[in-house]
Amino acid sequence: MGIYDYTVKDQNEEDVSLSDYKGKVLLIVNTATGCGFTPQYEGLEDLYEKYADQGFEILDFPCNQFLGQAPGTDEEIADFCNSRYGVTFPQFHKIEVNGDDEEPLYTFLKSKDGGGGGRIKWNFTKFLVDRNGKVVSRFSTPKKPEDIESAIVDLL
Repeated sequence: MGIYDYTVKDQNEEDVSLSDYKGKVLLIVNTATGCGFTPQYEGLEDLYEKYADQGFEILDFPCNQFLGQAPGTDEEIADFCNSRYGVTFPQFHKIEVNGDDEEPLYTFLKSKDGGGGGRIKWNFTKFLVDRNGKVVSRFSTPKKPEDIESAIVDLL
């Protein structure tokens, strides 16, 4: 299976096929609204505003798996992100990124050469996927969005 074979749930729990994103550069991020790294939303939105018209998408997957730092419903998370950080990139249904209830997309991302293998250690782990659906890189939590801009530009 490739990344475009996966279907995920949007904030309304409607199916979204990742094939909708064929030909785009993707940054897939597990996020949290109550984390010390939550201000990374600002940097993510800046990247999205700069490069969306060049075929760049950010796919935001809230995850409450790390110390319960993404509490609330999908709607509450979206309201927080929109009002606090002006987020306009796609946000999806809250998921788990490790363990028995792990989102299959994350199993796939972690298994690929560029996916770094192993468990997700914290919120705001970022996976960069090229226009052909290949997982190119995995960036750890402390890596700020602005610090990976050149890697994104190289793929655009």
